[in-house]
Amino acid sequence: MTTQACAIWGEDFTRYDFGPGHPMAPVRLDLTARLCRELGVFDQVDVVDVAPATDEVLHTVHDPEYVAAVRAISEDPTVADGRWGIGTDDVPAFAGIHESSARIVSGSIEAARRVWTGEAEHGVNFTGGMHHAMPDRASGFCVYNDVAIGIQWLLDQGVERVAYVDVDVHHGDGVEKIFWDDPRVLTCSVHQNGRTLFPGTGWPGDTGGAGAEGTALNVALPPGTTDSQWLRAIQSTVGQVVRDFAPQVLVTQHGCDSHMDDPLAHLAISVDAQRYAMDVLHRLAHEAAGGRWIAVGGGGYEVVQVVPRSWTHLVAVSRHEPIHVSTPTPQAWRDQVHELTDQDAPTRMGDLPPGEWPIWVQPWAMGYNPHSGVDRAIMATREAVFPLHGLDVWYD
Repeated sequence: MTTQACAIWGEDFTRYDFGPGHPMAPVRLDLTARLCRELGVFDQVDVVDVAPATDEVLHTVHDPEYVAAVRAISEDPTVADGRWGIGTDDVPAFAGIHESSARIVSGSIEAARRVWTGEAEHGVNFTGGMHHAMPDRASGFCVYNDVAIGIQWLLDQGVERVAYVDVDVHHGDGVEKIFWDDPRVLTCSVHQNGRTLFPGTGWPGDTGGAGAEGTALNVALPPGTTDSQWLRAIQSTVGQVVRDFAPQVLVTQHGCDSHMDDPLAHLAISVDAQRYAMDVLHRLAHEAAGGRWIAVGGGGYEVVQVVPRSWTHLVAVSRHEPIHVSTPTPQAWRDQVHELTDQDAPTRMGDLPPGEWPIWVQPWAMGYNPHSGVDRAIMATREAVFPLHGLDVWYD
């Protein structure tokens, strides 16, 4: 029997912990799960825990030497010297780093398995989204690339076309690189441009390797991009190409570090706009991929005010019962936030003043503004990618 959605969660996921002071604090996951419980979101999805992935699974994307090195560091963090991208400020070594990273991989594979086999229509792993990890090294807080391994698992099951859409503020460089030459995988990334933000990649002209031209799409946005501009960028590029690609499965990454309050980036996006983007991508899964939708988390470093609300919205959207942005956060959850972090919790599930939902987004058909940096970024992507799909740069 098919369920509407499954969500990957267990308390052991908080063991992915780089230590005090690191931006990727595991309390962000704990508070998300607590908010899902208090709002009743977990009551209407299958909540699934998993064990760490085996080395055989990890080797489908990662070099065996790298996995062996992570295992050795996991047993003795003092051996980390930065060679494998671990033991740096971004990715400090810690005991259990292999097991905690491999557990995230298992979560994304389980979500993929349930969606592909029909056990669930949608699958969410908000602990995942480690899109910077490379086959042979850790990068950008990411050790194993759960997204790429989940996509590779789908391909190994016989899936012929997978579309991946990444709306994290940072370019999804690891996933793009891993599938750069594979025409079966379309990677789309809408991010702050690499002139101003890590990892410095993801330009409109990066459209895929030999034999896979048009299977990479990058929208590189300027700092300060606002809600309506960000949503216009997504709706004016991603949907058209994904529909033409006709994937059998849609995988989306929902790093919420695009938020205006995120300390590591410079866009001006609200939780309301992030929820809007989730709705857009959910509809796209039904329109283009037969409803088969796997959604993961990613970045997000305002761990109290932003991450829990954003990813609770994601789980709620997956169950076809989205939460209105005006909904108050439960008092019990606010109390837990104060107890765990000594911070005051947000009181509503959105940021914008009442009356500003839904956000108005100017359709591309209403015209191109060459004086807008965002419109110029959109047009650069359309000019680079649309002709490779037989799409019209101006009118599609």
